[in-house]
Amino acid sequence: MNYLIAVLSDRIQAEEAYTALEKVGIPLSQLSIVGKGYKNAAEFGFLDPSEEGRKNVIRMAYWLIPFGFFGGFTFDAITTIDTFGWAGEPFNHIIGGILGAIGGAMGSVFVGGSGSLMESKGEMIPFLNRLKVGKYLLIVQGNDNIKNQAKEILNKFEPESLQGYQQ
Repeated sequence: MNYLIAVLSDRIQAEEAYTALEKVGIPLSQLSIVGKGYKNAAEFGFLDPSEEGRKNVIRMAYWLIPFGFFGGFTFDAITTIDTFGWAGEPFNHIIGGILGAIGGAMGSVFVGGSGSLMESKGEMIPFLNRLKVGKYLLIVQGNDNIKNQAKEILNKFEPESLQGYQQ
């Protein structure tokens, strides 16, 4: 989907630009205002990479921690390494399982958390930061003709930023 994203300084300017775009015939279904009092970033589909990373970490931890425990327990049982002599045989395997679970948790953090930072959603961080300081985003969805028509009108409002984005 093609987007044209204009960063406007306040609510009044965003509403005026929205009305101007509406008057030239751009369908309302292709216009959105994101900011306080309108859609928030999550409703529109802007995702914070750090939040997505947390979700991925938790999702991976559900699988990696039990498998890590099982792997550590099994490895200790098969190799019969007496790493913790004070613990005795059954507890030595359990400690190996706990260490394997810790390794699984570390894997979920490093793999699950770092993958989301490399996704293209990281391009949305400047827009998310502008929303946090009280700016408004006027987003026009559509083909190049609609975007060009909207760009001419939005330039009259002197937005802080006017950027095309393709998802």
